[in-house]
Amino acid sequence: MENTENDQNDHEKETKNDTPAEANGVEEEEEDELSKEIMARHFRPSIIKTEAWEGYMFAGLEIRIKESTDLYGAMLWPSAMVLCHFLDTHREEHNLVDKNIIELGAGTGLVTIVTSLLGAKVTSTDLPEILGNLQYNVNRNTRGRCRHPPLVTELSWGKDLEKRFPRASCHFDYIMAADVVYAHPFLNELMETFEHLCQDNTVILWAMRFRLDPENSFVGRFQKLFHLEELYNLPGLKIKLYSATRRCPRSQHLDTT
Repeated sequence: MENTENDQNDHEKETKNDTPAEANGVEEEEEDELSKEIMARHFRPSIIKTEAWEGYMFAGLEIRIKESTDLYGAMLWPSAMVLCHFLDTHREEHNLVDKNIIELGAGTGLVTIVTSLLGAKVTSTDLPEILGNLQYNVNRNTRGRCRHPPLVTELSWGKDLEKRFPRASCHFDYIMAADVVYAHPFLNELMETFEHLCQDNTVILWAMRFRLDPENSFVGRFQKLFHLEELYNLPGLKIKLYSATRRCPRSQHLDTT
């Protein structure tokens, strides 16, 4: 009887000591560990012989990325690593084999490469001046390694969307986007592009680094059109990863326009 009372007292003490502050501390530690795990996927060559490249480990393979420092969009930002890490570690929940995917603002191509290595049929898009370096990285890392060769093509947000990607024939299972929201003057066009490409069953996976107010306000506007679920919150990297789907079915939206 005495042992039972002692056990009960010990349990009550442990319960009282489990305060919200301590729970938050544990959560922050887990987020820090996740951030470290993600950034550990990046490495640099010990000796650079012919050209500079950055190395990454995803889908069980080494990926070599060449950046172009004279183009903002041709540099790799941590948001792409966050999205790739999620896809690589959630393969059962998001099985990409034979799925149709489009990436917006593909940049150096890491997300395109990883999704291709995971079995998807990928359309990789960016501005014309980015495509040369993007195509080089994609070819270098996917040739002979994936089920479906990725397609690299131009897409300027908001321009010729129906002509380039007709709603009747272009059905994407996923839209991938990493660090596409920042202080640029094309946020309205980006929103229009999301809306055009997203069908009723399309899932948007979007990694975003929070910097300034325009980025924060974009999230509020985005939520008017899409259901938004937070998958990762990494304060140390100032990055959140979201999953999103349409709020209104496409047919209902068309009926009201």
